Amino acid sequence: MNIAQLNSQFGISNQLSFRTDASGLIIADINNGQASLCLQGAHLMHWQPASQSVPVVWLSRDTKPAVGKSIRGGAPVCWPWFGAHASEAGFPGHGFARTVPWQVIESGTEPNGGTRLVLRLIESDKTRAQWNQSCTVDLTVVVGETLRMELTTANTGTTDFVIGEALHTYLHISDIAAVSVTGLAGCDYWDKVGGANLRQQTGAIQFSGETDRVYINTAAECVIEDPKLNRRIHVAKSGSLSTVVWTPWVEKANKMGDMGQSDGWREMVCVESANAIENVVTVAAGTQHRLVVEYRASAM
Repeated sequence: MNIAQLNSQFGISNQLSFRTDASGLIIADINNGQASLCLQGAHLMHWQPASQSVPVVWLSRDTKPAVGKSIRGGAPVCWPWFGAHASEAGFPGHGFARTVPWQVIESGTEPNGGTRLVLRLIESDKTRAQWNQSCTVDLTVVVGETLRMELTTANTGTTDFVIGEALHTYLHISDIAAVSVTGLAGCDYWDKVGGANLRQQTGAIQFSGETDRVYINTAAECVIEDPKLNRRIHVAKSGSLSTVVWTPWVEKANKMGDMGQSDGWREMVCVESANAIENVVTVAAGTQHRLVVEYRASAM
């Protein structure tokens, strides 16, 4: 669909409209600027509810949107695997869903006033070469004072398959050295910085260097405590048994090149709702799996 067709069929007055950005990608603007979403990758880029003076979802100032390239920040959709592919080194890390086109299939207004947008991953020869399974993949996004995201994988074939997945959400904070993440005390995690060792979390997570951890067997709500912004960001989930906590810190951020001018990486932390490593999901034939996450901000 072109922009005129999208706005005619799915646009909602004063709530949802579509435009093309400078790179040629199609962007959905939701609730008069509270959120924006790129149809490539079904990638939510920005969310700032009306009650907040700064965004809740972080987008790098130096990201360079382009056809077929991932966007730095926002909420990338990692699917149908998380991390490196198990056997094909040439396949993209975190799957292909975040860099291929999705189509809008539904829009509407929720009873609480939130704006709903539903997108479906478009199959192609390129995607089938990497994932030859019969299925549909939908992302439902509901934007308002809370942000709800629901990733649904439906197995439409006759054989079971296994997926890894994540909503790889970058969250906006004051300073990585000043925040902590609660909700994971006592959980086991794979420490990818510390040599892929299995460790156990003691107390709140605090940051003083590169952190890349996959917490396993946990459906717990996480809270980012940010005293400098006098704010808590709540991340509540279902259909997810892994939580990934990540910050690149200075050396890795400088090598990446798109983490934000100077020390922009200090203003984000990833708290990702996932199913990874031993928590990958078997989707039986004729069934579906939903990963649901709700984000909200509150005062401390």
